[in-house]
Amino acid sequence: MTDTAHLIRYLGRGGFSPSIVDRAAGTSVFTDDGRELLDFTSGQMSAILGHSHPEIVATISDQAARLDHLYSGMLSHPVLELCRRLAESLPAPLEKTMLLSTGGEANEAALRMAKLVTGGHEVVSFARSWHGMTQAAAGATYSAGRGGYGPAAPGNFALPVPDRFRPDIVDADGELDWRRQLDLAFNLIDAQSTGSLAACLVEPVLSSGGIIDLPPGYLGALRDKCHERGMLLILDEAQTGLCRTGDWYAFERDGVVPDIITLSKTLGAGLPLSAVVTSAEIEQQAHELGFLFLTTHVNDPLPAAVGNTVLDVLARDRLDERAAELGVRLRDGLGELATRHPVIGDVRGRGLLVGLELITSGGDTAESDRLGAAVTQRAGELGLHMNIVQLPGMGGTFRIAPALTATEAEIDRGVEILDKALGDAA
Repeated sequence: MTDTAHLIRYLGRGGFSPSIVDRAAGTSVFTDDGRELLDFTSGQMSAILGHSHPEIVATISDQAARLDHLYSGMLSHPVLELCRRLAESLPAPLEKTMLLSTGGEANEAALRMAKLVTGGHEVVSFARSWHGMTQAAAGATYSAGRGGYGPAAPGNFALPVPDRFRPDIVDADGELDWRRQLDLAFNLIDAQSTGSLAACLVEPVLSSGGIIDLPPGYLGALRDKCHERGMLLILDEAQTGLCRTGDWYAFERDGVVPDIITLSKTLGAGLPLSAVVTSAEIEQQAHELGFLFLTTHVNDPLPAAVGNTVLDVLARDRLDERAAELGVRLRDGLGELATRHPVIGDVRGRGLLVGLELITSGGDTAESDRLGAAVTQRAGELGLHMNIVQLPGMGGTFRIAPALTATEAEIDRGVEILDKALGDAA
């Protein structure tokens, strides 16, 4: 039995994993009792190069011995290089960067900048969003954690999620009518706004919201709604950025460039590193207004050096193409499972960010929750670590995000274990 007597429990009503992890390598983690678990969540959806990648290990060792931390007003070569390379990887006019530690911190900084530049304070985000646990980011988070903590930041509005599997507004063919949904949503926002709309913060693929890929065309229409109202569009690419979806950035599919993009998780490949990137025009406006977002680890050299190594490996090994190819293999494998397991209601996603939604007869979401927990437990016993999202009224959706460095055999093995877990638990 794991001794957790001295730990604060921070997982809501969930619990810690039963085993202690001793080490990790590649696509696997190893417990202290000698068990191997195939990691289909890439740590916390972050370790896109797998665990203990030799080039990351070497960079940490070298940079820690040379220069790890500085006064926040000092600069270093790794920071300047990473900011330059991020600008080169993104379309114009995104070219100005600040480096931070976590995704919540990056979203906090982006919202603070948007409020300062626009003069507004109201923020729009999806009704199943997850953007962080600090004040403004938590105010824009709706999937969990809103009850019991006092008032959220004022001026937050929720957008309905364009969920094609569970559409709430449909056309004559019974398909999601996202354009009408979006129009109605902004009619309501306009009615509630005090005239101080500042930003819309969204993920191109909602992750904690159930792996909901925005329909083609949606992001462009959302940008237009924002700009008509003087709002900035902020894209949170914590989980979708840097090749996971098969593109370097998920927004590239739609040809829509945001006003601000936030990166985290994948940028550090498991280490605490995040970024806010915006245009020179917005940065200049913010600077003239005295933009202040000072943290102890802003622009630290050690994580920046790791970020540079991550970009090296992604580009050299063409991991955007690799993610697209492995994603097809993964979805095909899961699609085949769906033909044999009626509890699989939907398989969706892009690249190596895939959702598998469980359903039960009669649409009993409580039963779907129970089944999801049972499948998760059984998969763990068989050697596969999985993560399931459980939201009110939805049942359960597995978030499947293996490392981009996974092999075809590891993808196939994960699907095989899930097949057996579904058979045993259903």
